[in-house]
Amino acid sequence: MNPLYRQASYSGSAHQFSQLPEEVVREVAFAGRSNAGKSSCINTLTGNHKLARTSRTPGRTQLINHFLLKPGYYLVDLPGYGFAKVSKRQRNHWRRLLGDYLAYRRELACLVMLMDIRHPLTENDWSLIELQQQGNAQLHIVLTKSDKLSRNQAAQALQRTQTEIGDAGLEVTLQTFSSLSGEGVDDLAGVLDEQLLP
Repeated sequence: MNPLYRQASYSGSAHQFSQLPEEVVREVAFAGRSNAGKSSCINTLTGNHKLARTSRTPGRTQLINHFLLKPGYYLVDLPGYGFAKVSKRQRNHWRRLLGDYLAYRRELACLVMLMDIRHPLTENDWSLIELQQQGNAQLHIVLTKSDKLSRNQAAQALQRTQTEIGDAGLEVTLQTFSSLSGEGVDDLAGVLDEQLLP
């Protein structure tokens, strides 16, 4: 794995699109339903289990958080979406913020979208994909918590998700992932190498 990911450090947070860092060459963002394992994925990739805040409480990530790899290159942790226990006003703010970010952030090379492998492609996931399609970033889907299923079940879930995505006419790459077993970490790092450090 590229040692660059192990150097990731917190750089700053944004509550508004105008607060995003400007000296950016390329960045890859991570998004996922609340409790899909997004923060755990980032922490496993970077080898720093305190980098992205994890919680049993859905919706812990409420800002756009930037993690610096090297000058101009970032990993980005986006607010979780779905069943977070926050006000309707806050949910609407998150949706506007995510929509603006995905549609207009020119430096965004790829959106890594995380879904619990046991519950992929919910209505909320399709809503985020719809927002993502308004921009130019690539889409890479990561089916997390693959350790919760047998290898055969995980392969079937991956195939079903791939079929649904294909039927929707979308060009997407997919993989399985487990922050507990380490499955898929090298595959994800390889995707980031291609998208972030071409």
